[in-house]
Amino acid sequence: MQDFKHLRKLIKKNYLNNINKSRKPFIIYKTNKGFDLFTDFSKKIILNNQNIRQFLKQRNSSKRKYQSTDLYIGFFGYELLNNLIGVKIRRQKSINFPKGIFYKPETKINFKENLIYNLKSNQKIDRNFKININQKSYKKIFDKFKKKIRSGLTYQIKICTKYKNKSQIDPIDFFCRLTKSNLAPEAFMIKDKNYSIISCSPENLINKKGSSISTKPIAGTLRKTKKINKKKALNFFKNNIKETKEHNMIVDMERNDLSRICIPGSVKLKKEKSVEEYKDLYHYVSLISGKLKDKVENIDIIKAMMPGGSVIGCPKISTLNLLNNQEKENRNIYTGSFGFIKFNGDMRFNIIIRSILNYKNTSEISVASGVVIDSNAKHEFNENFIKAKALIDLYK
Repeated sequence: MQDFKHLRKLIKKNYLNNINKSRKPFIIYKTNKGFDLFTDFSKKIILNNQNIRQFLKQRNSSKRKYQSTDLYIGFFGYELLNNLIGVKIRRQKSINFPKGIFYKPETKINFKENLIYNLKSNQKIDRNFKININQKSYKKIFDKFKKKIRSGLTYQIKICTKYKNKSQIDPIDFFCRLTKSNLAPEAFMIKDKNYSIISCSPENLINKKGSSISTKPIAGTLRKTKKINKKKALNFFKNNIKETKEHNMIVDMERNDLSRICIPGSVKLKKEKSVEEYKDLYHYVSLISGKLKDKVENIDIIKAMMPGGSVIGCPKISTLNLLNNQEKENRNIYTGSFGFIKFNGDMRFNIIIRSILNYKNTSEISVASGVVIDSNAKHEFNENFIKAKALIDLYK
């Protein structure tokens, strides 16, 4: 029995090495029982503002038994989701990365053990990152948004900062190391011919099975130290007015988003204000669930829930307009969503945060922290770095 387990590990280790050498596109997604690897894609759909509605409205026959590969897996970018709900984005600096991509896999392999990968690769790593907004510029934006909060145009808003460098990376090497040091429940990676995404996203936005749907908003971040455990972190969040206000606003907003597509009275707060632990920080988390109305389609769910409110601010539409008028660079994948839509209509999507987009040998890490009336500019700027640190450390 022990020999069989060893052989299975060896086969799967070699599979990762071999698929990486083959240069075939593939995707790895964290599951409750390990990781699922998808490959041998028969379709690759590059989404844009014209074809996204057709993609979301397509139907598949329900008269046959579904296989584990009967799904589309991929991501919606931030700009695409804004357009879908009628929110305009002014002309921004862009690297012309696709607005969204979905794949139809023909092969799925489950890894119940930790991912093992030891192939030597030719990586050219730059350890130095340039930030697009320094602390002085951040404070100017912060003060501007504080005025918007006082005037009632928004109650909470997330300021995005980007860390960039020029690097030729091996994404599976990065992802395997990341899962060992900072495994997150919504972690994923995509490797394609001209880009890769590596993510330790902690936040589930949509989990739909049949008529049941849930969302898990995260709002509240505390840096880990040797003196702070989960119990002390929970006490900190509960006794901190700023963190409590921020969390309550996001929970109320996502509960309202669910109510648009769910049966009246079915939306419930299933788990309120718990703490999740990660490598460098603690998060303040709640869980909301509901029962979908009859005849609600995929496009209705996506439009109601995306972009995820916990990484935008509150109220969603007016805050999106404020952000889009301020930001000079395209967010690309950041605060978009990655996941899958099964042919039977079930779906699971995260919020793309804590992620590296490597495109044309440029690495891009985007992070954001929430500004409310009680926020401090220096604290929020530093919080952004805490969120990016686990990814930046991969380049050392």
